[in-house]
Amino acid sequence: MNLDQALKYIHNVSWMGTIPGLERELELLDRIGNPHRGMKYIHVAGTNGKGSTAAMLQSILTHAGYKTGLYTSPYIMRFNERIQVDGEQISDGDICALTEYIRPHAEAMANHPSEFEIVTAIGFEYFKRQKCDIVVLEVGMGGEWDATNVIEDNEAAVIVNIGLDHTEVLGDTLEKIAKTKSGVVKRGCPCVIYRQEKVVEDVFRQVCREMDAPFFPADFDSLKPVSAGLSGQRFDWGDMRDLRLPLLGAHQLKNAANVLTTVQVLKSRGWNIPEAAVREGLAAVTWPGRFQLMAEKPLFIIDGGHNPQCLEALEDAIRTYLPGRRIVFLNGVMADKDYGDMFNRLKPFARAFVTVTPLNHRALSAEALSDYIRQNLDAPATPCDTVAEGVRTAVDLAGPDGVVCACGSLYMLGEVIEEIERLKQGGAIS
Repeated sequence: MNLDQALKYIHNVSWMGTIPGLERELELLDRIGNPHRGMKYIHVAGTNGKGSTAAMLQSILTHAGYKTGLYTSPYIMRFNERIQVDGEQISDGDICALTEYIRPHAEAMANHPSEFEIVTAIGFEYFKRQKCDIVVLEVGMGGEWDATNVIEDNEAAVIVNIGLDHTEVLGDTLEKIAKTKSGVVKRGCPCVIYRQEKVVEDVFRQVCREMDAPFFPADFDSLKPVSAGLSGQRFDWGDMRDLRLPLLGAHQLKNAANVLTTVQVLKSRGWNIPEAAVREGLAAVTWPGRFQLMAEKPLFIIDGGHNPQCLEALEDAIRTYLPGRRIVFLNGVMADKDYGDMFNRLKPFARAFVTVTPLNHRALSAEALSDYIRQNLDAPATPCDTVAEGVRTAVDLAGPDGVVCACGSLYMLGEVIEEIERLKQGGAIS
């Protein structure tokens, strides 16, 4: 089996089940020897900031000397991004070998596991074979019935910002979504939460009370921004001064405070995490696609935000890092998202819009999106047949001294990055 064959099998898994539950994942893991047992985990759930939070935790723990696994979704450039150890992506060969190993077990099941369940099993088996000291495990969607929630030995459950997303599955209120996501809290397991609306915090506080789980709201009061620029930001947190974070935006400082609170919890449970590891881990963290600077002439920024809270963060970042600049927005969206709210937020900053069709069956066509922008925003909008053409068109409209921001969907960012790299190599941008 080569990589194309392995990924074709993973992505083309047909699953017609409708009842949520962990039975399929548990059966699959049992068939392969329960690799998820016997390891330590930090379980990261929530709506916005899971990936950034998980990446910070992984980087800090790796710098503290622990062999640290990282499991996230989705990916931007390569599937391998989803499964990492100490910042190194799983190899193509390991993907092939593990898929070959797991496939016959999945095929033997009466109720075939889903794509996410198979990938999660691959991750658990890889982390076991790599003998990880700890794994930072990001929930795919929800919490209670997510395939990652088969784990039994949490060092901490970390809850990030809760927002209205996947409402058709998780519920149509913040309280319902929080209740679903609180399913990752295990009896006696510490729970660290991002400070947010009281109705959300109350849900987690009550669940922790019922589960006899220590409850730790992130310490935002100790957070003090020091400086911010397109190369990164510096901040103080309590007694730790001049911490550096390459990730941009005020929301990332709050994510960092959530992480630092988690580090305190881990230290209280016996993990040796010196301040130097915290500093080095935060300074070294990478997490692509979140207000990420890709080029300087023109300024080219990519952002995968796709729900109202993400768009609020994008608005704040534009005001902070690009005050007074008019932006050419390169956009592709899913038809089932509230893109009306998105474009109302972007309009005050827009010089023009360029639209593309992301590579996803749920995508809104570039033509339909341009028609919407012209009719509802009374703004210029140019549809493009491909993402690469969209990048080139946006760069031409912006000019070398302008600004381009590609945003709206993670599903198009991989192609955007590839075209930016081609243009850099050809000298068209720098």
